[in-house]
Amino acid sequence: MVDITHKIITLRTATAQAIVKVGSPETMQAILNKTVPKGDVLEVSRTAGLFAVKNTSNAIPDCHPMPIEYTGIQFECGSDEVKIEVTVKTIYRTGVEVEAMHGASIVALTMYDMLKPIDKNVEISTIKLLQKKGGKSDYGNKEVQKLSVAVMVCSDSVSSGKKEDKAGKVISEKVRQLGLSISKYSVIPDEIVDIQNSIHTFCDQKIDLVLITGGTGLSNRDVTPEAVLPLLDRRIPGIEEAIRSYGQDRTPYAMLSRSVVGFKGNTLIMALPGSTTGASESMDAVFPSVLHLFKLLNGFDHGK
Repeated sequence: MVDITHKIITLRTATAQAIVKVGSPETMQAILNKTVPKGDVLEVSRTAGLFAVKNTSNAIPDCHPMPIEYTGIQFECGSDEVKIEVTVKTIYRTGVEVEAMHGASIVALTMYDMLKPIDKNVEISTIKLLQKKGGKSDYGNKEVQKLSVAVMVCSDSVSSGKKEDKAGKVISEKVRQLGLSISKYSVIPDEIVDIQNSIHTFCDQKIDLVLITGGTGLSNRDVTPEAVLPLLDRRIPGIEEAIRSYGQDRTPYAMLSRSVVGFKGNTLIMALPGSTTGASESMDAVFPSVLHLFKLLNGFDHGK
């Protein structure tokens, strides 16, 4: 199965449709009057649909097992057809489109099976997804494609050439995957003055987003939070908490990180862990939804 461990947990919903066409008005009357020999067609097929939604991962190889929080099955009976709509909800890392479509398909197949003894012209058609919500597709960054982004690597060993920069490269790749480009890239030692001077320079240059990696741990040389905090006009604890919570689900060491996020003027500053994994997971934890901040920031105009 596809790896979804990097995804965030959000409310996911999907609605799918299937249509069962019958061959005669008498068949439709038998459905409505509950006189079909095999039983109440709508209620039996509804029950089958509920089981199908919950067991989708057992039938479709690449579907993930997931907690199904809600399944709703509705019927709209016309003169010669029954429209089936299946709505599924979950709070999870991946969507429920296939679960909804699987449910609609099984509802339709169950109706077909129950009706075939009395109607040889029953037909299933139009199995399709009507809508879906949740996940990154709903929390994207379509409106902020022109943001200027700076990446700052704070590391004594990297700045001295003793160690290769990996975390900064991972962050840069994550930024490019968001459809953004890197305007500035710098590597500096773990010194408060150097960090603060770099931040002042980026803010003077009207950089929208500054991503700092390194120096958020608890060693004597980890001073990035001490450098960043005095410069912030508005701290954003929710983003910091989201980063740590996401990391804590993956390693108990995440609680030792001191990630800091806030605004200096109109520049969003994010101080992230210096490890490659920590930097990558921090980006996954809050992007692209964090970019919504720029839509809220005083009518910020990205058409510059």
